[in-house]
Amino acid sequence: MRPLLIDTNVYVGFMRGDQALVQVMRYAERIYLNSIVLGELLAGFTVGSREAQNRAELSQFLNSPRVDVLPISAETAGCYALIYAALRTKGKPIPADVLWIAASALEYGTGLVSLDAHFGQVDGLHCGQRLEDFLP
Repeated sequence: MRPLLIDTNVYVGFMRGDQALVQVMRYAERIYLNSIVLGELLAGFTVGSREAQNRAELSQFLNSPRVDVLPISAETAGCYALIYAALRTKGKPIPADVLWIAASALEYGTGLVSLDAHFGQVDGLHCGQRLEDFLP
């Protein structure tokens, strides 16, 4: 299975015990978040009622040897621009945070695990929600 970048909603679903997402995470050899997803998670924790507990759980998750955070780089910005232009040409714009996450997945050649249908608009992006979506 290729390395997987996870979206914010996947981390939340995984932590809540969503069995389809737990199965995907269990079988992934490498799991990535990017700094956009990390920012969304931390923002949610900050306005929530369980900030300390959520931060501790995220820290434990990030300390797994299978998990890394991908930086947003100049190359990511280039991928963002290409995706933005392609979607604008098709008349199918998507939110900026979704563009950044898709750009990271394309830049690093990962699959993307997300529950967000917007990602389906991005050409060349291998996106899914279940283990079967990522098996050969």
